[in-house]
Amino acid sequence: MIWRFCGRELDLSLRGGIVGIVNVTPDSFSDGGAFLDPSAACEQGLKLLEEGALLLDLGGESTRPGSLPVSTEDELRRVVPVVKALRRQSDAPISIDTSKAAVAEACLSEGADIINDVTALSGDPGMGKVVAEARAGLILMHMQGTPQTMQADPTYPQDNVVGEVAKYLSARRDAALGCGVDSAAIILDPGLGFGKTVAHNLALIRGIPLLHKLGAPLMIGHSRKSFLGKVTGTEHQVSPESRLAAGLAVTALARSLGASLFRVHDVSPHLEALRMAEALPGNR
Repeated sequence: MIWRFCGRELDLSLRGGIVGIVNVTPDSFSDGGAFLDPSAACEQGLKLLEEGALLLDLGGESTRPGSLPVSTEDELRRVVPVVKALRRQSDAPISIDTSKAAVAEACLSEGADIINDVTALSGDPGMGKVVAEARAGLILMHMQGTPQTMQADPTYPQDNVVGEVAKYLSARRDAALGCGVDSAAIILDPGLGFGKTVAHNLALIRGIPLLHKLGAPLMIGHSRKSFLGKVTGTEHQVSPESRLAAGLAVTALARSLGASLFRVHDVSPHLEALRMAEALPGNR
């Protein structure tokens, strides 16, 4: 599959890619506050690229369970200086994790290439037009509810989370196409942890082959999430970094099932797991 955006082409057919996370926030669940200073965020981004990240995903608003929205002004103040700094020092693709059209437009004008919208264009009616006009890449994610409510007893009809997520992502892709977004610019993300129980997350990982049939590359965002600790029985460990081994297993398995992109905090080990999975018989 070729991912095409902003004059770039990334071939995800035989080799998947690692998306390095840079949270420019005070309250993200894993590294909130660590990279709030623009120079620290830029340094972290360059470090992740050096470790082998295919692209970076910058976020100025936490979407962890229970998080509250921030103003457009605050989000712009956090991310725009980082986009400028990174673009001066690297030509690697930059994704902006935002659901606000104004933030997307400002960042794209400063050299960002991709918008990662956790609301899949449903949060801001102007987002689709902004992405289409910039010919940017677009990541559409499934989320049940909002960050404030999504983990309050999430349920799905007939407990068919894979079918419901597939239906939703297909509909949101159609909405993006209706706004003029190029079909080759779209990535789909099932949204692990966004309105899902542990069982839902595991079902979605097992259901990657079905989601792959939607016809767009898939991104999996599982890094350091709490369901990993709950599955392995290590949820009592406070540090999210302790979930690395479980996350590496998901990266390898998800790649073998057909996922193409992996949004993670720890680039180097996940890249090693990814390349190992691709080298084994039966890989995609």
